[in-house]
Amino acid sequence: MKLTGSQIVIETLIEQGAAHAADGYSRATGKVGVVIATSGPGATNLVTGIATAMLDSVPMVAITGNVPTSLIGRDSFQEIDITGVTLPITKHNYFVSDVNELADTVREAFKIAKSGRPGPVLVDIPKDIQLAVADYERAEVVSPFETRQPKDKYLQRAAELIAESERPYIYIGGGAMGQNMGEEILAFADKIDGYIGSTFMGLSLIPSSHERFLGMQGMHGHYASSMAQKEADLIIGIGVRFSDRATGNVQKFAKNTNIIHIEADRSEINKNVPADVGVHGDIKESVIRLTELCEKKSLPLWKEKTDALKAEEKENDRKIEESSTVPLTPKMLFDVINKHKKKTTVIATDVGQHQMWAAQYADFTSNRTFVSSGGLGTMGYGLGAAIGAAVAKKEATVLVTGDGSFGMNLNELATAVTYDLPIVVVLMNNGVLGMVRQWQTLFFGKRYSHTLLGRKTDFVKLAEAFGAEGRRAETKEEFEAYFSEAMKKGGVTVIDTKINMDEFVLPMLPPGGSIDDIIVSKEE
Repeated sequence: MKLTGSQIVIETLIEQGAAHAADGYSRATGKVGVVIATSGPGATNLVTGIATAMLDSVPMVAITGNVPTSLIGRDSFQEIDITGVTLPITKHNYFVSDVNELADTVREAFKIAKSGRPGPVLVDIPKDIQLAVADYERAEVVSPFETRQPKDKYLQRAAELIAESERPYIYIGGGAMGQNMGEEILAFADKIDGYIGSTFMGLSLIPSSHERFLGMQGMHGHYASSMAQKEADLIIGIGVRFSDRATGNVQKFAKNTNIIHIEADRSEINKNVPADVGVHGDIKESVIRLTELCEKKSLPLWKEKTDALKAEEKENDRKIEESSTVPLTPKMLFDVINKHKKKTTVIATDVGQHQMWAAQYADFTSNRTFVSSGGLGTMGYGLGAAIGAAVAKKEATVLVTGDGSFGMNLNELATAVTYDLPIVVVLMNNGVLGMVRQWQTLFFGKRYSHTLLGRKTDFVKLAEAFGAEGRRAETKEEFEAYFSEAMKKGGVTVIDTKINMDEFVLPMLPPGGSIDDIIVSKEE
């Protein structure tokens, strides 16, 4: 079954897969994703997907059914108070009790989902309301609520701190991604001669190869980016949360560094890290106006420092790769993926080591080409999200996953095959829960517990049983042959790649540690 231009309804095998597909569609396009489920278990199966979207500020509208209004509160068959269940994980939710209010309620749900800091909104529609009849009046497509404009006095103070700075570090996150602010941020960086690091959620906004971009910062961030943030005398956070994975020990984070925090959500400013200047308002408008206020700067010593950090990072990566004695490493896989993907190819991931390797090694050249669960860390997210991205882009989408994550929702292979979606699944198969094993190795004296999976699953035969192409690669040459073929031919291909169970994601900040404790090799 091939999708036509007007076909937008995809029937998945389970509602969780549908929620992740709506999420992936939204991340890949910036539009509001929509998921529909029935009452009771259908509605509760959406919860993980809704929570995933909430923590990553993804605009989504979830529409659920419920029992007739006359049976509400009577423990009826498949009755659940889904508005109560989802209250903490939605921006807003509705229980529709009058069919005459249904159309306006749905319009308002879309408006809220994409306004300010985006997020999911749920609309619960009882059966009798679904069957009722009302006059329908057309209305204009809703637009987001007007955004708050930043105040001049805070922008002026921010400009003063920038003028005093000799080592400015621009720190971008999902908020900047949501506003498609790549051009504005690069113009800002050029004006103040700053260098750019990103959160996990900010990846792909700035091309990976851009001379001003240092990569992801934080627990598993690029060495140059994390160290540059430490060396900076000014951090300018744009649409970021300063979460624990980014800061490490907050008591030691940016101890002697000024911080400007530009954010649409007022509650985020000073929540995790105190800011010297908090700019609350539309972040794109804030950056445009701040750029106008700043004088053109040239900071050759800062460039010299960041160049040195990039060189150190390159040397660290070389040592890690040379220390490996196996025929296929994570970096080799991404070297091949980068070579054969297009600039617009979306890379979706599940959660685990493979996700961090994707963040470190994937070469992003276009905005909205990285689709992954950040805040909630949802294993089993990837295949549904890849389906949503493939529907949105109508071109080959790459899913990078691990055997632990893939096993959680691999049933959605049936969906991908049924709709003949162009998805290439790169399964990094190490037979373990890799990230947990890495922690047990580094911080728990190699006392391994419940991380060795020992599963007998043959993923090649499994793929073939679903109607997909199945391949197994144990060398870089085999993987390149299979991957390049899969990217050209369309349809669904699963490539089972064998990697070492003791490969580590490095660099790494230890839990509760700071950048001073950064681990760059297994020997540390």
